[in-house]
Amino acid sequence: MSGSSPAASARRLLAVAAVDHPGGAEIHLLRLLGGLSERGWGITLSTPGDGPLRERALQAGYGWEQLQLGGLERGAGARAVGSWRRARRLAAQTTVVYLNGGVCGRLLPALARGKARRVLHVHDVVSHVPAIWRRADVVLADSQAVADRLAGLGAQVVYGPVPADPPPVPAPWPVGNGPVVGFVGRIEPRKGPLDLVRAAPEIRRGAPGAHLVVVGDDPFGADPAYTDAVTRSHEVTHYPWSENAPGLMRHLDVLVLPSYQEPFGTVLAEAMAVGTPVVATNVDGLTEVVLDGVTGRLVPPGDPQQLASAVLEVLASRRRLGAAAREHARRFYTDRYVEQVERLIAP
Repeated sequence: MSGSSPAASARRLLAVAAVDHPGGAEIHLLRLLGGLSERGWGITLSTPGDGPLRERALQAGYGWEQLQLGGLERGAGARAVGSWRRARRLAAQTTVVYLNGGVCGRLLPALARGKARRVLHVHDVVSHVPAIWRRADVVLADSQAVADRLAGLGAQVVYGPVPADPPPVPAPWPVGNGPVVGFVGRIEPRKGPLDLVRAAPEIRRGAPGAHLVVVGDDPFGADPAYTDAVTRSHEVTHYPWSENAPGLMRHLDVLVLPSYQEPFGTVLAEAMAVGTPVVATNVDGLTEVVLDGVTGRLVPPGDPQQLASAVLEVLASRRRLGAAAREHARRFYTDRYVEQVERLIAP
């Protein structure tokens, strides 16, 4: 990345996160903040409480502030009003306020009269656009599928960032005893890992010796019964979440993401960047990440039979598909992402 300039060194960004534990949207944010910091921006990160994101901010040398935004339940957004005065004070000390997600948009009314540039980054496929979102100066979207739901906001598509060369990490599973097919991510119904569990017997019939793994957990407890059905199944081996998931995916022969809804699919781009071909469902932003038949396969959601067939097809051509995946993933590299976002948000 280019070094900082006098203009860049005067720029300060207040990044607002809605949660304390990093998920996909927060991983995007941390990669962006790291790049902007290298380019001379002063960074402050706000979170609702004292959690892993706060620790990551302090370890990186960023400032940290607490801003409560309310939860996701009905009526919870009203609690964000209690943070408006504090948000206005913090915004007065910065150049750009970066609201990382729709929940963070609850602060937009408080920022209306300030001089800081208001950026709202929408990471979800939404069914309703709150009127207050129109108060943002810049709206970013994780994919065209997300942007298409944001009518009238002039949303700019910025595909999620992935590292070009993540640090190596040892595989927690045995290697060299057959192909490894894996799911990496939150274990919840929206991500569809149970469909991979159901596809496992057919995959093994077509690829004897195949090892199926599920890497992740559900830190938000969205559906404990579903999570248990996946992690306790004898069809797959479960491993806890790895902080270096991109490096871990080097040890997979195929990465599978059988989601029912997905704004972008960061794990797909991360897998492709290390030369691992993918199988995903043809929903939302996933069709913008995967080139069907070139970097992997796309199948309909909720169909374990077609999922198994696609995995076997990719295994048969994994070297060719993996090479194409690595080349295609260059468009998602973090340095390109940071440059693009900086151009869009800088005053």
